[in-house]
Amino acid sequence: MDHVGVVVDDLPAAIEFFVGLGLEVRGEGSVEGELVDRIVGLDGIHTELAMLGTADGDADIELVRFLSPPTEKGEPDAPSNTLGLRHLAFVVEDIDTLVSGLQARGGELIGELVRYGDSYRLCYVRGPEGIIVELAEKLG
Repeated sequence: MDHVGVVVDDLPAAIEFFVGLGLEVRGEGSVEGELVDRIVGLDGIHTELAMLGTADGDADIELVRFLSPPTEKGEPDAPSNTLGLRHLAFVVEDIDTLVSGLQARGGELIGELVRYGDSYRLCYVRGPEGIIVELAEKLG
């Protein structure tokens, strides 16, 4: 897999959220034009975007804000079992500090931070635009 694309309305807030998870901004820019229209299947595309990646280089996320055409509003409070791509998962260190930091910047702990057997401590956090991330801290 090359990357995951996430459509957002507030690009700076989404960048801040993912940087808070430890991702690094790899680049920012915009795309528009006939070739982009043909690829995506929409007319008049103009976007701002940011590419972010994990420090180890194993995962990339493309955050895209459509300036045109207007975006369709999703349901930012949709539950975790809503059809479609619902969450991205990250292995993290010091999950308690990370969750506290995300909450201080407006992230919402969806359920609880729990110990899952002898393998992980896990939780779901909702960020801007209703983006859900699963955080997993390996035990032992």
